[in-house]
Amino acid sequence: MIKTAISGASGKMGKMLIEAIMNHPEFELVAALDHAGSSSIGQDAVAFLGKESNVKITADTACIKVSGAQVLIDFTRPEGTVGYLKVCGEDKIAMVIGTTGFSAEQKNLIDETAKVIPIAFAPNMSTGVNVTFKLLAEAAKLMPDYDCEIVEMHHNRKVDAPSGTAVEMGRVIAEARGQKLEDVAEWTRHGHTGPRVKGSIGFAVLRGGDVVGDHRVIFAGKGERIEIAHLSASREGYAQGALKAAAFLIGKHNGLYNMADVLGLKDN
Repeated sequence: MIKTAISGASGKMGKMLIEAIMNHPEFELVAALDHAGSSSIGQDAVAFLGKESNVKITADTACIKVSGAQVLIDFTRPEGTVGYLKVCGEDKIAMVIGTTGFSAEQKNLIDETAKVIPIAFAPNMSTGVNVTFKLLAEAAKLMPDYDCEIVEMHHNRKVDAPSGTAVEMGRVIAEARGQKLEDVAEWTRHGHTGPRVKGSIGFAVLRGGDVVGDHRVIFAGKGERIEIAHLSASREGYAQGALKAAAFLIGKHNGLYNMADVLGLKDN
């Protein structure tokens, strides 16, 4: 059994992860964490499923080591993840990080921590999304002169924009074309922008309702458009991908991995 700790246990993604663990024969929930101000502190971690366990939601990060957790799965916010990185780095506990919106400094901290523990870090843990990344790379290589636009939509409570997945899509496309995303990204357009810059990658962000995550990439050429899209109907795909990532890390001592590593999608 893979002894697993979950942070953000009372959030939508945290609950989805806990449910996935409870239904998986190879995983065991041993710790559940949330921020100190959460009303869920002290509650049974699986109460929302109408069940009971020996795991209570706590804000005390010491429980990660005490519980014997082999891996922590973190889908919270950057400031929360930074705290968990410190704890897991000191206690030599693997991490799966699905949080997005990190600063360059925070990403550097992930890189440094991965020198002492194994970390799977990806803007999207879904198998389908990661297959989409591979398709986008191929499309970008085959259509280098086509204009590329990325449109994403999420629920009205999402705090970062564009989504980490959309940014990663842009990065994949740019790298496939021998570019750096920061050199070609058009993050916003407003007012008199002039003609589209050749070779740029445009982003459009939509927010509303309870949309889990829609991503659509448009390659526009003369007389035609090719669209590659991934639409998420629930968070279940993210949870299942996170469990695959957690299992992948078991037995590894350190290193920074992504979902292409986990799913074997990297080119030989």
